[in-house]
Amino acid sequence: MIRTYSDHAANERTFLAWVRMGLAVIAFGFVVEKFNLFIQSMALSTSSDAAQRLQLERLSGPLGRYEGLALMLLGLVVIVVQTVRFARTGQALDDGEPHTNSDIRSELIFSVVLVLLVTAFVAHVMLG
Repeated sequence: MIRTYSDHAANERTFLAWVRMGLAVIAFGFVVEKFNLFIQSMALSTSSDAAQRLQLERLSGPLGRYEGLALMLLGLVVIVVQTVRFARTGQALDDGEPHTNSDIRSELIFSVVLVLLVTAFVAHVMLG
C-alpha cells in the first residue's frame, strides 16, 4: 500500500477535475467558433436584405472571430499547467517534508481570464 495513498488519490481527483474543466473550455470555444461561422454564412446568404445582413455581420464582428480560439487555447493552457502542478504535488507528497500551498495564483488567474472571456462573449451576443 502507498504510504499517503489518500493524499495521492485526492491529488489525482483534483487533476482530473482540472482536465475536465479544460476540456469543457475547449469544447465551449469550439462551439463559439462554429457559431461565428454559422453567423457569417447566414450573413452571406441573406445578401438581398441589407439591414439583416448588416446586423448579422455586426454580430460576428472582430471579437467573435478570436473569442473561440482564445477559449480553446485557454483550455489547453489549463491542462498543461495543471499537469505540471499534478506532478509537482505528487513529488511534494512523496518527499515527506511539510510544504506551504502558495500556488493558488494560477487558479485565480485562470478563473478571472475565463470569466472575462465568457462575459465578453455574452456581451457581444447580447449587444450585437
